[in-house]
Amino acid sequence: MRLDQRSLDALRAIKITPNYTAYAEGSCLVEFGKTKVICTASIEPGVPQWLKGTGKGWVTAEYGMLPRSTHTRMKRDKAASSGRTQEIQRLIGRSLRAVTDLAILGERQVVVDCDVIQADGGTRTASITGGFVALALAFKGHLDQKLLLSLPLKDYVAAVSCGIVNGSACLDLAYEEDSAAEVDMNFVLTGSDHFVELQGTAEHNPFSEAQLSEMTHLARKGIRELFSIQSKILGGFFPLQNKS
Repeated sequence: MRLDQRSLDALRAIKITPNYTAYAEGSCLVEFGKTKVICTASIEPGVPQWLKGTGKGWVTAEYGMLPRSTHTRMKRDKAASSGRTQEIQRLIGRSLRAVTDLAILGERQVVVDCDVIQADGGTRTASITGGFVALALAFKGHLDQKLLLSLPLKDYVAAVSCGIVNGSACLDLAYEEDSAAEVDMNFVLTGSDHFVELQGTAEHNPFSEAQLSEMTHLARKGIRELFSIQSKILGGFFPLQNKS
């Protein structure tokens, strides 16, 4: 049994509240336990210079943590973002582009902002999971306004953390587990059960292939549950296809 009394293969309480803000084309509040992230998707005309004339669009992400999203106040990112922030932004962007049809999107850019208002581990995985919902809602709004001919989505995407804590594989680590984990991994998967990204680090002792397999099994189980939560919001216009 874990510190919060969950079983090893249990997610924290997950909640996604769609249309959380009034002005963004798509938005949601995503909660992984005590971790809370506001995700907004803004669709803008035009694309980066290197994409002009290709007929293809672009999806990118920005990520930030509010000063008191953590136990003690952290400084705001000013001028240049920290290396950690840049790495997470790129991960979110890659994950969302993996399931976006950039040709159908056309020469538009979507910026998905992920603002952490409370952090208790798993902020990047929550951002990807909620960011996809915000992205899909933004696309649906443009489709309804006949600004898009079809929905530029190919699949679902979601993410979850796993780790080895006290010798056992655990799903969806909260901060206290993450900070003490012997192994920390993040999994990003599509609805068709394909990997977008794996991030794994042995914090103490190297981990075995058997432990990797166990964490992968847990991640797949957890992400299937996340897809189910996403599809309750998006399924009316973009049904989840179980291809695994």
